[in-house]
Amino acid sequence: MNTSSLRRQHSDNQDNRLEMLLFHLGSQQTFGINVLKVQEIIPCPALTKVPNRHPAVCGVATLRGEAMAVVDLSLALGLGGIDCQGSIIITEFNRHKQGFLVQKVDRIVTKQWQDVLPPPKGLAGGYASGVTRMNDQLVQIIDVERVMGEVMDDGDMEAADALPEHEANGLVLVVDDSSMARNQTARTLRGMGIPFVMAVDGRKALEVLNEHNAQDSDPEQRIQMVISDIEMPELDGYSLTTEIRKHPDFADLYVLLHTSLNGAINIERAQLVGANKVLSKFVPDELAKEVVRGLESINQAA
Repeated sequence: MNTSSLRRQHSDNQDNRLEMLLFHLGSQQTFGINVLKVQEIIPCPALTKVPNRHPAVCGVATLRGEAMAVVDLSLALGLGGIDCQGSIIITEFNRHKQGFLVQKVDRIVTKQWQDVLPPPKGLAGGYASGVTRMNDQLVQIIDVERVMGEVMDDGDMEAADALPEHEANGLVLVVDDSSMARNQTARTLRGMGIPFVMAVDGRKALEVLNEHNAQDSDPEQRIQMVISDIEMPELDGYSLTTEIRKHPDFADLYVLLHTSLNGAINIERAQLVGANKVLSKFVPDELAKEVVRGLESINQAA
């Protein structure tokens, strides 16, 4: 199954929808992944074993001359391994391609983001980023970014150069449903000496903004910039930006949409809702440069 045409079609949608690829990991439980992260689905090929890797990395596959790590997703979630007789979901996010071994691929479905809720603690071993219902069945949406972050060796992660220090006159709000992504962004801002607060989704972000940016709030505690993920339960990054631009106390905030979706970012839509910039995750040096640009533009406009 090749999802390229579907991803092109879905990236043009202007509503608040999530298209998910549903799959199974050897049980009746249904899992999901955003179609925009999926390149294609192939039968499990011959894998080359790699020593000294995380136990969930079942090998390396070569597809059209390109090598990529393949992760047994069931093993990574603590559910027991899968024989290499299933399917590989080839994904692209955070500027890398990787494969996930699953037992069976089901179908693609569409849900509204407001119907995707934050998961109960500990669901899917803590790797679920959201839950929703299809035909009275619970679908667990897997945080594949966190999975890859934990199975990769330290040497596989992007290393930052010396980050530029920058003085901020207020706070930066980091909004992301992935704890790994929040921690990555926090490390970058901390390395720059920039104070920040965090929220786990768009609705929580609006609560934080209301608390910090009320007209009588302390100027040093006011939020100047929002760095937000796009894919989030209940209120995604596009909808969050729309709500920010509607509010007179927030309208001048600098909004940077920071997304894992490689090559599938709808920049036109981001501009339409009022975002100042869109950046692909996760390169600390690039994020630092965009933060500096954003804060400097705020100071110039003041």
